[in-house]
Amino acid sequence: MSSNKTRVNKIATVVIAVSDQDRAIEFYVEKLGFQKRTDVPFGNRYRWVEVALGDEVTTIALAPPPEGKPTGNVETGISLQTDDIDAYHAQLKAQGVDVDAEVSRMGDPVPPMFWLRDPEGNTLMVIQ
Repeated sequence: MSSNKTRVNKIATVVIAVSDQDRAIEFYVEKLGFQKRTDVPFGNRYRWVEVALGDEVTTIALAPPPEGKPTGNVETGISLQTDDIDAYHAQLKAQGVDVDAEVSRMGDPVPPMFWLRDPEGNTLMVIQ
């Protein structure tokens, strides 16, 4: 008899495949304000890198792609939350981050939002 109870208790890591890990680390740490939590070698020539925000448990891995798979221009499905979307949008724009021209305001129940793109064209959403 199977149980309906899940054995999963958190979202641990979201993976973004990147071709240039150092450039990705610089972007996520210096521009977006993440902290580098893990940077360790694995396999013969790879690095496992994870970044996260503050005390959050869920991390984003900036990982090399699987063999033969392209990187970049991926809709990550990741959304970041801010308490002051206009200030954060202006800050990122001033830092040269590829952000939407304006914050989108569609009205309830949709929160104010904009999209940003990392150096490899991967998109993340920012909401308030």
